[in-house]
Amino acid sequence: MNFGCEILKHIPGRVSTEVDARLSFDTAKSVEKARRFISLYEKAGVKRSRVLIKLASTWEGIKAAQELERGGIHCNMTLLFSFAQAAACADAGVTLISPFVGRIYDWHRQQRKVDDIEISEDPGVASVVRIYNFYKKHGYKTQVMGASFRKTGQILALAGCDLLTIAPDLLEKLSGAQGEVPRKLSPEKAKAQSIEKVNLDEKAFRWEHNQDAMATDKLAEGIRRFDADARKLEKLIISLAAAVTAK
Repeated sequence: MNFGCEILKHIPGRVSTEVDARLSFDTAKSVEKARRFISLYEKAGVKRSRVLIKLASTWEGIKAAQELERGGIHCNMTLLFSFAQAAACADAGVTLISPFVGRIYDWHRQQRKVDDIEISEDPGVASVVRIYNFYKKHGYKTQVMGASFRKTGQILALAGCDLLTIAPDLLEKLSGAQGEVPRKLSPEKAKAQSIEKVNLDEKAFRWEHNQDAMATDKLAEGIRRFDADARKLEKLIISLAAAVTAK
């Protein structure tokens, strides 16, 4: 939380604060942890409107986000790989989703045993396009923030998306590129399409998500990796605190 406060001193927008990955399947504990974060931010003088609580896009995480959003706490849903996750997030009224373009691309590239996949056939790009058009067609307010890019072509193919989070090396490549960037996604284009509305209860969500092997693999892997990173950080903090105490 203190790190988030420091970041907000230097930017005009919002900062994401992640709920422990070990709570990804516990709605009540996720809500409790998120409210604790917001309480600490507000005590530090930071308005809740400048904080996004980051939660894994499990069914339990999405339900936690729904409850938090009703209380005015905005959420950023991460580890989002399937359309089922995106549809459930929209129904929950979450503020923001972060579909992982690059991780989807990586999985399919490895499955196909190829070095690259053309942008026109890129499953990561296609996933965000589908989600964006579905949201705009049916008037959902949830923002789509494409994330985890591997190459500039993926970014350019999603020009017009609500938000994109781009690594510094790719930003540098884009800044040195020549030519115009045509808008690929827009609410007007989405509304002109014939897209069926989808509403998923828990059983339908779990079934549809389970049908996507990439999504189930990457969600589980992502939670494990987030947990491992958190444990490393905890050990580092404990060791630093012990060193300070020893002095």
